Amino acid sequence: MLVLFVVPFALQAQTFHDVEANDAKGPVKSITTSMMGQSQKITFTQDGKQEGLNKAVYDDNGYLKSAEQENQMGTMKVTYKWENGKIKSQTTNMMGQDMPVSFVYNDKGELVKQSMSSPMGDMTIEYSDYKYDDRGNWISRKISVMGQQMDAPRTIEYY
Repeated sequence: MLVLFVVPFALQAQTFHDVEANDAKGPVKSITTSMMGQSQKITFTQDGKQEGLNKAVYDDNGYLKSAEQENQMGTMKVTYKWENGKIKSQTTNMMGQDMPVSFVYNDKGELVKQSMSSPMGDMTIEYSDYKYDDRGNWISRKISVMGQQMDAPRTIEYY
């Protein structure tokens, strides 16, 4: 006797794009960044969802629309807008204040500039000198902010 099981579309594995939200691609298990002596590790499930996000909301295609984070000053909510698989802008709301950030990419898809507004003023961060691993993800870049330039290395672990 042959038995066929039909899996409804809604129950099939969903692919999330949190890896892309962190400027990477592929089966990424974790990204560890290091900046000015501080290290931060972000981990992902096999279907691309970032672990540890609070109240994450996704669209039907698995793109992150919003999430909340806790810090010393309270809860902040981050809302994302996507375009062509890249984050075009994000707005962070903390203590009732919106802080919008816009993202600019070059023709290779590399992030070259972030512009942000806050109650303390506007700021621009520029990115350059990318170095890549054998899977096409950047593992080093230079960051220029307020006249200061620094290296920003990161380590990527894959599934």
